[in-house]
Amino acid sequence: MHNLSAKFSIVSLLVLLISFINRNEIPADLPLLPELNIDPVQRAVNQAPFMTTYNDEQFLVKPRFDYRLNGLVVSYRLHDSENGMMLHALSKDHLNVADFCVVWGDSANPELLQDFDFSNGQFTCNYGSQSRQAWDAFNHHQLSNNHLLAADEFVRDTIKDIQIGDQITLSGWLANYQNPTGYERATSTTRTDTGNGACETIFVNDISIVRPMNSFWRQLMMFSLGAFLISTFLYFTSPYVPNK
Repeated sequence: MHNLSAKFSIVSLLVLLISFINRNEIPADLPLLPELNIDPVQRAVNQAPFMTTYNDEQFLVKPRFDYRLNGLVVSYRLHDSENGMMLHALSKDHLNVADFCVVWGDSANPELLQDFDFSNGQFTCNYGSQSRQAWDAFNHHQLSNNHLLAADEFVRDTIKDIQIGDQITLSGWLANYQNPTGYERATSTTRTDTGNGACETIFVNDISIVRPMNSFWRQLMMFSLGAFLISTFLYFTSPYVPNK
């Protein structure tokens, strides 16, 4: 039993590592919600600028448009603005909890996404493909990098729970905002711009995971984690019997 537990523990650990590496792979047969065919909805809003507080710092928020987005998350970056040494922390930009790169419409086609790589930097969403055919088929106006602002703890916690491959819906305001150092960041108000300033800055009032990605790799990761913990426990608790 002791030796069997050791072998099973090693195998399950290897499977765990492989599945962890592949956990964010979006499967080609990922079922999509019909809401992802709807372009983001933007409407003029008569909302006065307001002050909000997070982490004992005050921020001036200037709403410009009501905004609603349904999309598939292809990459993200959580900003360690409370106790880190990155740019968001150094500028006291605690309100910007995360950046999310989201696709919808034709660009959310899971088969098409197989040929793309996505990543988030401090302020940008980077993506590319080695397939010219896939690049030409991709609708580059159906992708946005979203600076998500939130002071409400429930909203912030929901943002932190979102993973690559999840299908989400969010609503709030496209807004300019000013951080405690006096720097003001503006928002894009169109989906067709590119480069510096093309990101949507959204003060999030509501956000939810409508359909999480429950892929094969993520299921295998959880199964192998359980198997590893159980087999390791059995290894250390079962009596050792030397080979004769």
